[in-house]
Amino acid sequence: MDVLLVDTYALWLTAAVILGIGTAMVYPTIIAAVGDASHPKWRATSLGYYRFWRDSGYAFGALFAGLFTDLLDVDWAIGLVALLPLLAGLRAIRMKETMK
Repeated sequence: MDVLLVDTYALWLTAAVILGIGTAMVYPTIIAAVGDASHPKWRATSLGYYRFWRDSGYAFGALFAGLFTDLLDVDWAIGLVALLPLLAGLRAIRMKETMK
């Protein structure tokens, strides 16, 4: 179910709940992956950087969503803001495992 493809409040709410559950399931995995991919001497700093960029993404995402909504429309805004985490996830594929 995609938030962009539904047009009733109940379906949108259901899609938002599913998105929230998925986000709650992936956060511990991502933070563990960042910790695993970091050298032990730099692990705390790398987790700090990760959390900074993750948390600032909420503010930037809201600002960009408002800007895109004003320039285009709400469907484009949701789609474009969703594209940024997708691109970040694709970049994460290149992370190297440090545990041997």
